[in-house]
Amino acid sequence: MKLNKTIAILSTFGLMGLASCSDNSADTETIDTSAELYTEVLTDLSVDVITQTYFDLSTNASAMNDLSATITIGDETTFSALKEAWQDTRAPWEKTEGFLYGPVDTEGIDPAIDSWPVDVNAINNILNSGNPITSSLLESNNEARGFHTIEYFIWGLDGDKTAAELTDREIEYLQAVTQNLKEKTAQLYDGWTSSGDNFAANFILAGESGSIYTSQKDALQEIVEGLAIIADEVANGKIEEPLNGNNGSAKPEAEESRFSNNSKLDFANNIRSIQNIYLGDYDGNSGKGITDVIVTVDAGLDAEVKAAITAGITSIEAIPGTFTDAIVDNRSEVENAQEKVLELLTLLESRILPAISNL
Repeated sequence: MKLNKTIAILSTFGLMGLASCSDNSADTETIDTSAELYTEVLTDLSVDVITQTYFDLSTNASAMNDLSATITIGDETTFSALKEAWQDTRAPWEKTEGFLYGPVDTEGIDPAIDSWPVDVNAINNILNSGNPITSSLLESNNEARGFHTIEYFIWGLDGDKTAAELTDREIEYLQAVTQNLKEKTAQLYDGWTSSGDNFAANFILAGESGSIYTSQKDALQEIVEGLAIIADEVANGKIEEPLNGNNGSAKPEAEESRFSNNSKLDFANNIRSIQNIYLGDYDGNSGKGITDVIVTVDAGLDAEVKAAITAGITSIEAIPGTFTDAIVDNRSEVENAQEKVLELLTLLESRILPAISNL
């Protein structure tokens, strides 16, 4: 399903002149000369990349919840399908981490669905309490809900859990936590749609009355800062801590998504979130992205960034075996991937952000 960008914009704003300029910024003259391009970039990214990614996340979370509702002890077929559904839902989530602003931040949705590590003690206390386990019950502890709690229940600590090992109480918890994830991802999608809270309008109308961004440049800076943030998190957090967190040696327990061995795909999809925003492309839809702004001021820099993004993804995918094993047995390959992501981070922070600031 694709969002109808034109209908969404016109029905929401009743405007034909979305390319209107900012009139309340010291750099108005510079922005005005390219206002039409910037409007197109901000519209395509907010509608066809960001909102569409959230749509896929919400849709897949709903499908996973439906599947969870049918699980029974010993049903290995459904249990296997549930693991695939988790991975199908995890993928679009990781592709959103290049834009962790808006409702995902202000509504506290990120920690509600992606806190790591899980709180096993809290989970066991809930299991042993005797109280009905519902979505609303899980609202009180982010570390006992979300992606990694689901991952814990369907893969287990050692990654080899079977449906025969499930208990009725665990199924009750599993169904509550997938329901909670469905609700949170639906809330997130609604926060961006033109028929919902419409955070996308802040980008589309940047510099206009009603937008939180006083200029188009401010909105573009927010977007690029989001790219730098996730590059930094992948290199200096998600890779660094499990690689060197034990006084320079491996710390496997720090690895995110280790129950499912999904870590490498998580990291690669984080860099794809940068790629999607930079290029303005998502799921076969090709629009305007940050590249279209940068190429007008420095075509060489634009080419460097594109190459660095590709190198980041390729180097992560080239890590042999599981990430858990690689941080011990193939450390040089992990270090190479980390270095490639750091090179991308440097480009974003030292050259792309200044280029946007100088528009």
